[in-house]
Amino acid sequence: MSWSIVEVARYAGVSSRTLRHYDQLGLVRPAYVGANGYRYYERAELHLLQEVLVLRELGLSLDAIGRVLDGTTDRGAVLRAHQQALLDERDRLTRLAASVGRTITEWEGGEPVEPQQLFDGFDAEKQKEYEADLVERYGEPVRAHIEESHRRTGTWTAAERAAVDDQYAEIGRRLVPLIEAGASPEDDRVLDVIADHHAVVARFWTPTAEQYAGLGELYVDAPDFRSRYDAEHPAMAGYLRDAIAAYAVHRMV
Repeated sequence: MSWSIVEVARYAGVSSRTLRHYDQLGLVRPAYVGANGYRYYERAELHLLQEVLVLRELGLSLDAIGRVLDGTTDRGAVLRAHQQALLDERDRLTRLAASVGRTITEWEGGEPVEPQQLFDGFDAEKQKEYEADLVERYGEPVRAHIEESHRRTGTWTAAERAAVDDQYAEIGRRLVPLIEAGASPEDDRVLDVIADHHAVVARFWTPTAEQYAGLGELYVDAPDFRSRYDAEHPAMAGYLRDAIAAYAVHRMV
């Protein structure tokens, strides 16, 4: 039995573009290509795709996954290293939560927080990893957008950053009832919410329709983004991707 690329993308919760990219990299090749030009996958390829997605979820780069799959890297050693990285990230988030807690206490009339404690848990290196992942996925031209974002946000205060986080959270809260009501991602009510999402994104950089749709795909493909959005609703990441794609077609072109 075989499944088309569209079916596999839907089952796996990734985009067809991602599957084509995995094919180009030699990570997950289709079992065959039909006369219609569609890629088709059989059960062996589904198991391989599952393994790739698990390794991505653990934070491995596509290059590292390739080395694991072809046997040039010891799988156990890789998994142990990334387990440690996850534990380190857990500890960092614990410090960050404690830092925010101390700030809340200060705002509520408690003792002032020492300056160095305000930034305990922030990780500039992690931000660099996210940016490198974007370049890996979408090519060198994305660097210009990253630099533009740095220019725009470089002078933001903590309050301004918190306001943006609140705006993103509010967008999620507005989408949840629409998801549960079965609204199509192309529904005008959904597109109105996405218009506000686009406005928030535009505070960082100004995407074209194609780039904005690509951002939606990143929300599904990147484990950090996907886990963040799916924590709001199990279908959120995929729904947001589809709604952004619809917005790019209907309101940006």
